[in-house]
Amino acid sequence: MSEEAVQQAEAAPETPSNPDDVHYQAVEKEGTVTAIWEMEGQKHLRTIDPRSNEGKQILALFETAA
Repeated sequence: MSEEAVQQAEAAPETPSNPDDVHYQAVEKEGTVTAIWEMEGQKHLRTIDPRSNEGKQILALFETAA
């Protein structure tokens, strides 16, 4: 790669992630949700405690969708 191409690649802003790519995975142990993973594709963004307000809201959305 030329030096100019490297500089352009470094200067180019990263493309913003599409919010539609973000999804959640419930981590279960013995039938109980122990964590909620926020994922973007294959990348783990953060772990959410299912006992937190946000965790309860996410779980409620999945229960009503099922």
